[in-house]
Amino acid sequence: MKPTQTRFAAVEAENLLGDFHPLVNQIGSTDGLKLAGAANASLHLDGVKDFAALKIFLENYRTQLLGPIELPLICQAYQHASRSEFSELISLDQQIARDARLDFLATASKRVGQIQLKRLRPLRDQRGLQRYIRAVDSGDAHGWHTLVYGITLASFSFPLRQGLLSYAQQTLDGFVRSSGGANRFSQPDCETLLAEIVATVPRMIDSVLSNPLPALAGLVNQHQR
Repeated sequence: MKPTQTRFAAVEAENLLGDFHPLVNQIGSTDGLKLAGAANASLHLDGVKDFAALKIFLENYRTQLLGPIELPLICQAYQHASRSEFSELISLDQQIARDARLDFLATASKRVGQIQLKRLRPLRDQRGLQRYIRAVDSGDAHGWHTLVYGITLASFSFPLRQGLLSYAQQTLDGFVRSSGGANRFSQPDCETLLAEIVATVPRMIDSVLSNPLPALAGLVNQHQR
């Protein structure tokens, strides 16, 4: 990929991350995030009253949503888009819609993803991408932000590992800023906390890259039982 394409890819990925911030408010207002098994983790951003609560919130997000769901979905979308497997991508999109445990994110996720899809419409030479856009337009797909982010990375041949790390870093940073961040807490403390959590992300990414498929399948299967 040419340097100009690389820079454009980075900008597009960053644009989507910037648009992700409405999801911060969505998670912050939810009554709880119910995930696999007996876990019932509440991610209350509006309930972060002190630094200890912020740390718990970020750790809950990392272990309950980022690692087991978001990163694997981005990875799967990237792989399908890279191989022009857009039938499989549309099927994955529809699987997400059938899992009620992600309903609390549905409105914001689709809004954010569809904003980014508008930016990708000019890529007329990418026929698979255009097929996915038409599926979203017709209602056969939803345009989840995780899938669109993965497609964006693949569309510009942006390195997947770098894209996953950027997603995690900027999203975690967005939560800190939305909680009040350095305005309420010590900036050095916030930076140290972010560094500690982000330091665990590469290992999560290694796990996702080595075996990305079971995460959503397990989520859907448990919901169907």
